Amino acid sequence: MSNLFQKTSSHWVRYSKYEYREGEDGVLYLTPAPKAKPDVYDPLKDADSMVLAALNVGRLCMHRAGDEKIQAAIMDFVSAYGLLGFMTALPTTPDFVIHEAVYLPKNHFIREESLSTEEYLTYFFPFEKLDFRKTGQESVWSVENDRDMLALIMTFSDSPQAMSMSFQREYAERYDWLVTQFRDWAFTFTASFLYYEDYDRVDEATRNLYRQGMAAFGGIAPTYHIALLDKPTIVWDFHSLLLGVQMMFSFMLTDEKRPLRACKHCSKIFAANHPNAAFCSPQCKNKYNVYKSRAKKEE
Repeated sequence: MSNLFQKTSSHWVRYSKYEYREGEDGVLYLTPAPKAKPDVYDPLKDADSMVLAALNVGRLCMHRAGDEKIQAAIMDFVSAYGLLGFMTALPTTPDFVIHEAVYLPKNHFIREESLSTEEYLTYFFPFEKLDFRKTGQESVWSVENDRDMLALIMTFSDSPQAMSMSFQREYAERYDWLVTQFRDWAFTFTASFLYYEDYDRVDEATRNLYRQGMAAFGGIAPTYHIALLDKPTIVWDFHSLLLGVQMMFSFMLTDEKRPLRACKHCSKIFAANHPNAAFCSPQCKNKYNVYKSRAKKEE
């Protein structure tokens, strides 16, 4: 994993503070706080940590840890890495603004196969609308009196227009969508982990269930270009953090040198330093051995 991305770059935006807000329809959203400051950063600098953080948030969602605990975990992830970028991740192209409609492949969040651009944007701007107007393939949107937002638009001027829109302070993502996405990632890991961990202890029907769960994992492949920085550098055109996490997770899931494992003591998902590692830390190994020792004495 580290060798694959050591000469790569990508850019995303995170804000200094986020908040949960309830929409008029009673739906809970996560959005940048009113006076929060945006920060452009490279999520590939610490790709392993980001993927593991996402998987462990998903583990809480899978185990129904309770809304208070899950909301706090999602808030921690978003504060560290930014929102997932559903708006550019879901359509067939992140450049949907230049088309007459938004076309959507099958997904867990929006049932319609196509929507007008204006209707699609309402999913992500539930509180304050963007100054956006569209007629056919022609569109106009503007930002006034906000230097931070103007700076973001200029920074990402070579990216799809919708990507700059998703970095605006008014952008929001539904909490239930975030829960679903994190849970799906954790389920994918669990299906893979249990398939090999329990292979000799389960029947073929159960193995096939794990295979079907893995077959549902996938997404639109990102593009890339090479930039001549201080050295030739691959720049991944993710257009959404969601797609970036998904791709990096795919490489980690198939990494034989540092396989993903679930700690035998605390169940935390971690990248093992060797294939037979069973614990995420020496502390967990000691606690597990103490617990087993006490259990034997009580017998």
